[in-house]
Parts: sequence; structure tokens; C-alpha cells
Amino acid sequence: MSSTQDIDRLIEMMAKLPGLGPRSARRAVLHLIRKRSLQLTPLADVMQIVAATARECLNCGNVGTTDICDICTSEKRANGELCVVEDVADLWAMERSGVFKGRYHVLGGTLSALDAIGPQELRIPRLMDRVATEAISEVILALNATIDGQTTAHYIADQLDGQVRLTSLAQGVPIGGELDYLDDGTITAAMRARKEL
Repeated sequence: MSSTQDIDRLIEMMAKLPGLGPRSARRAVLHLIRKRSLQLTPLADVMQIVAATARECLNCGNVGTTDICDICTSEKRANGELCVVEDVADLWAMERSGVFKGRYHVLGGTLSALDAIGPQELRIPRLMDRVATEAISEVILALNATIDGQTTAHYIADQLDGQVRLTSLAQGVPIGGELDYLDDGTITAAMRARKEL
């Protein structure tokens, strides 16, 4: 048995994370080992807690440690605006910008005929339920400017036509751009200049 087997396993697991390859993972693991008491041990403790407590919000699909997230339970955010995003990373990007003060709905992906992902595989039926039962006056489609994102936006717009005001993000979101990679200023400008669908 190798004396570095566990360390090698940690490097392998870290290398599977988005944005980290084998070299970056090795550097990160070496850094954590060198700062064991300040970073590695607290990180391991927090990861254990998150592994045990993290769950999806039953209402919107956000990630938190309770069945219903803080955004959904906040009365201050019950302003009738519902921002629809593809995934939690997009929700977090919108929150980072600080421009949106309503509630969210995470679809869990986009429609894709090639991957056999239809409305039932996403949280689109739950979205329709929320529009029908909650006091929602505007649905903001903040979907990525990709072909699948725009296809999904058009599908949702067709389903909700005439039920609520429908808007989408405007200027600043490049074609093919993904919300998680946009800076806060671009997201803010796109949210403020949203347009009717």
C-alpha cells in the first residue's frame, strides 16, 4: 500500500470538480495539507456538515439546509416577481448582483430533444403550479442565451401566455452566454432592462 494513497485519492476527487484539473487539484491539496489546522481541518468539518444537511428547496429548487429555503420563506421577497433560472449557480449569480428582490424558480436544466429532456424532467410543471397558486404577477425568464435556453424560454412563454406578465433579461447577456459566468454589473443591467415577451 502506497504511503500517499489517501492523498492521491483526494487529488483525484478534487480534479473532478468544475474548474480544477489534475495539476490544479494537486496544488490545492498540497496547499491544504500545508495549512492543515487553518484550512484543511475546518474545510473537512464544514464539508461533513454540508454533506449531512444540504437539500433542495421543495418550493423553488434552491440549495440550502432546510426543506424550504430562506428566499421562499422571506415575506420581503413576496412581491409577485418570480425569476426563472436554469440551475442553482444561476440563482446564486443573480443573488450576487443584488438587483433582484423577488423569489426564484430553478428549472434544473433546459429542454433538449437530443438528450430526451422534456418538461416533465424539469421543474416546469411545478412552475405552472406556482403561477396558478401563488400571487405571481410577473415571471422573469432569466435563462441562458443558448439554443436550449431560448427554446425553454419560448416553451414556458407559450404555457404561461395570458396568465402573467412575462419578461426576459435584456441587454448585456451575450448569445451563448451563461449567467454564472457574467459579472454582477452585466446581470444588473440585464435585469433592469428586461423586456416583455
